[in-house]
Formats: sequence, C-alpha cells, structure tokens
Amino acid sequence: QADVPASRVAGIGFAGQMLTMVPLDAAGTPVLGAISWMDSRADAEAARRVRRFGGPGVVRLVAGAVPSGKDIVCKMAWIKRNEPAAFERIAAFCDATGYLVQRATGAMVADHTAGAGTGLLDRKRRRWDPLLVTAIGAPRRKLPRLVPCAEVVGGLTADAAGDLGLRVGTPVIAGMGDVPAAQVGAGCVHPGDAHLCLATSGWLCTTVDRPRDIGTRGIYSLAAAHPDQFAMVGESETVGECLDWLAARLGTDVPALLEQAATVEAGADGLLFLPWLFGERAPVTDTALRGGFLGLGLDHTEAHLARAVVEGIGYNLRWLVETFVDTGQLTGDLRVIGGGARSDVWLQSLADIVRWPLDRVAEPHHVGAVGVALTAAVGTGHLPGYEAIAARVRVDATFAPTEDTEVVERHERRYRAFRRAHKLATAAEPLLR
Repeated sequence: QADVPASRVAGIGFAGQMLTMVPLDAAGTPVLGAISWMDSRADAEAARRVRRFGGPGVVRLVAGAVPSGKDIVCKMAWIKRNEPAAFERIAAFCDATGYLVQRATGAMVADHTAGAGTGLLDRKRRRWDPLLVTAIGAPRRKLPRLVPCAEVVGGLTADAAGDLGLRVGTPVIAGMGDVPAAQVGAGCVHPGDAHLCLATSGWLCTTVDRPRDIGTRGIYSLAAAHPDQFAMVGESETVGECLDWLAARLGTDVPALLEQAATVEAGADGLLFLPWLFGERAPVTDTALRGGFLGLGLDHTEAHLARAVVEGIGYNLRWLVETFVDTGQLTGDLRVIGGGARSDVWLQSLADIVRWPLDRVAEPHHVGAVGVALTAAVGTGHLPGYEAIAARVRVDATFAPTEDTEVVERHERRYRAFRRAHKLATAAEPLLR
C-alpha cells in the first residue's frame, strides 16, 4: 500500500499484542486458537498459584506483581489442566509477535519483551529465570529461545516472501510487543521519557534504567527493546474499546461519537461513566471489576453518553497518572499516542482532567509500526543505535490543561466521585455474579 519497491525494504519487524498467547507445535502450526490478552479463563489457576506461594504479598515481593487469570503462566496451567492432549503437542508458547516471526522465517523465538510478558524472565540478565520457572511449574522445554528485539533471526522464506510481495531472504528481526514498540516509536528512548497510549486498551509507560514495580497498582517493568532499559507500564484494559462498545450499541462510529461529545459541556450534565467493561489491570488489578453509568436520567442524550465515556476514561487515566507522579516516576513531558490521540476533543478533555500537558506525536496511530521499523533499522545497521531514534520522532501539537476554574473544579468533584464509585463497584462484584 505504501508503493515502496521490494528492493528498498532493508529489514522487517513485527510488533504484536502483548500477552496474546499462540501455542505452536514443532512445525510452527497453532495447536489452539490464539488466547487474547483480555481472556481471563485462568482465574482459578492464578488464585491457586498465589495461595501456593503464601499469598499476594509474598508473590508481589518475589515476582514484582500478582498474576491474574489473564497472565501467560496461568494460561499455560489452564491448557495443561483442561486441554492435556493439546498441551503435549505444544512445542513453544509464543506470543503474537513470535508467531508472525515464525511464519516469516521458520525461527521459533521469543524476543525479550515477550519473555518479560510471561513474568518468567530474569529481567536484568534477560534470560529465563530458572528459580521462577521451577517455582511456578512452567514447562521449561516449551519456552522459546530468547533473543534481543533488534537481532536478525532469519530471512524471509520463499512462502512468506510470496505472501508479502517481498524479496526472499529479507532480514527479519525478533521484534517486540506493542507497548515497547510504541515506547520506541514515541521517541521515549532515554530514562525519564514517558508516553500515554489511547488505543483499544491504554497504558502509561515511563522509560527506566532498572526495573521498578508498583505491584499494588498493577504496574510492572517490562524489558524494553533497548537492551539496557525497561518499560514501566500501567495498562488500562478498555480505553478506546469503551467508545467502540458505545458506538456499536448506538449504531454509529467513534468519530461521530466524539463530535457529539464536543457539544456537551465538561461534566456531562451529571452523568458519570465507570470504564471497567472487562476488568482492570492498573491502577487496580481486578478481572471481575465491571463498569456502568451513574446518574443516568431521561434528559440525557447520546451526546451525554459519549461525553461521559470520554471523561470516565480520563478519570481512570488520571488515577494512573497520579500513581506514577506520587512515586516519582513521572516528572516531565508526557507524549500521547494511539488512535484516540487523533481526536483534539479527546486530548483536550484528557489534559483538563489529568492536569498535565499532552504532547501528541505525529501520526499517533502508527507509532508502534514506526517503533519496530526503527528497531529494524538498528538491527540491520542502518541506524547506529536506539539513541539516534529520538531525533526522528516529531510532536505535532501540545494540549495544555484548561485555566477555566469552573471546569477544573467540576472535574475535581467528579474525580472524587469516581474514586468513591470504584469502591461501590468493588463491593457490588459478589452480588452481580
């Protein structure tokens, strides 16, 4: 689609969904359908492992975070318990990126970010942690070989080259997950750099030079693409997905919803939205948490619903931002990326709510692809290193928080109500099952 001759393609990288499991047999064929990062079928296995190791506090101290049913090691255990025949056929538990790399080259590997996503990685040495693997009971022989993100693992096979319309043998790097790819594509390649993503899910990520975790808030440091850095990430499960959900129910699309939201004043005339439509990871970890509308009345319109959803997402992200600020992990500029960043309405509302200037990266919805492409340039020697990437990333707009004191106070009141509403939603969980 870019109309670039195959002869000019110097290298290829893939950046796939993190924590989406694709178990492969020895021939590279999927043994089961991919298990999404949002899939929480392994909740019972997660609870069993936490009890086995002495409770959440002990697990958090050893591993940095408490596993949930959405995590890779718990899904491995679920397959072993519920699909034993399939489990025996599995040669490698790959993620989405690893599957694409295998399709492209025949190599069955896990990049460092994929390894970090399992929770089984020795993050400092970037190798499988033998103690964790043994303690958790993970199948060591089914874990792929670990390789750096920028390493060329092979060339395009004839079949893959035919599928892609590219040259046989074109170098393919190990690639990375979507969050570390966005970290690179946002130009956040120095410690202290930070970015916020508004996509199907959303996340806040700061670049750090050693692992830093806030386990009580579901915030964990992944290995970054840069071999000496880490991505300290707090992920919110349903961000753009909340707007997709509302658009589908109302028979419209997200751009139209955002146009409607712009017609309603801040505060949505008393309507408050809780955005936990499929559980949450950060700033709270709770796969059973569910959301909804509070204060809904006959006088509310579709536009009010849209505004409330935009603001509810904003309050949840403010909670995440505050967690980073309070622990000293966010002190400077904050870049914003993702499909949602194309909306000026959304970004201005978000800046007003979080009380932090937001710098939008140019072409924000392509940042992950740009990040892995620049990493491929490093891996193939076309860039001298990750540090050369920052100068190639451009900010096209800055959204400053409003100075309207009435709007500020309105959001302050509603944010306090939002935090109280989370307690109500948590208390309601057992009643709604």
